[in-house]
Amino acid sequence: MPPVAVGLGAASPDERILATVRAVGREVDLTLFSCPGTAGSFGEGVRVVEAEQPQIALIQALAAGEIDAAVRGTLPASSTLAALKGAAGVDHLERIALLETADGHLFLLAPVGVDEGWTVAEKVRFVERGRQIARSFGLAGGVAVLSGGRLGDLGRHPAVDRTMADAELVARLTGAEHTEILIEEAVRRYGMVVAPDGISGNLIFRTLTFLGSGVGHGAPVVNIDKIFVDTSRASPDYTNAILLAKSLAESRKS
Repeated sequence: MPPVAVGLGAASPDERILATVRAVGREVDLTLFSCPGTAGSFGEGVRVVEAEQPQIALIQALAAGEIDAAVRGTLPASSTLAALKGAAGVDHLERIALLETADGHLFLLAPVGVDEGWTVAEKVRFVERGRQIARSFGLAGGVAVLSGGRLGDLGRHPAVDRTMADAELVARLTGAEHTEILIEEAVRRYGMVVAPDGISGNLIFRTLTFLGSGVGHGAPVVNIDKIFVDTSRASPDYTNAILLAKSLAESRKS
């Protein structure tokens, strides 16, 4: 099988991009999408596509099948994701993050975008799509659906009651488990964790990766037919996201 072709957004040749290029080596067929006049700065033999709007060029290459997968890298979120939505013909994006705790435990988390996962229907879709990804990576079986409290907290606040009712319904519809607010137990027992909403999911992601010495391996978009792994511009490098994209592409080809 030929190497997987992955496009990486590189707004400039900063150290995070250079470290990624060094780490990836020959594991993927890597192309950087960057601004004009930057090609020579990435090192000898590195393939670079220069464009006034590299985020548009990256998405166009993905849509045209010129690359098997794309990783956002250091490109701006709003314009890159807007271009992706336009190319994919969807009005919103749904992402599932692959996270790793400080002691090396891997699990999937969704929703991670503040505008995602606010309805029961959205959470049901996350459960269904997350199961598929979890199986492909050999993660623990089962899905945990979090809520805003323990069952004994019912009646303390209407917002908490609503999260528990939603979690119970999602669990019944999908065969997942409502694990209440006990995220510390859920991440050890289940391969996929569904947060009550996009804000709490984003806070979990940020707390783990930016304060808790955990690692974010990227967040694949799961409601489009192309492989796109979203990343944070605060990441130290994008090696894990590229390897995640590579694994998803190989799984699709097999």
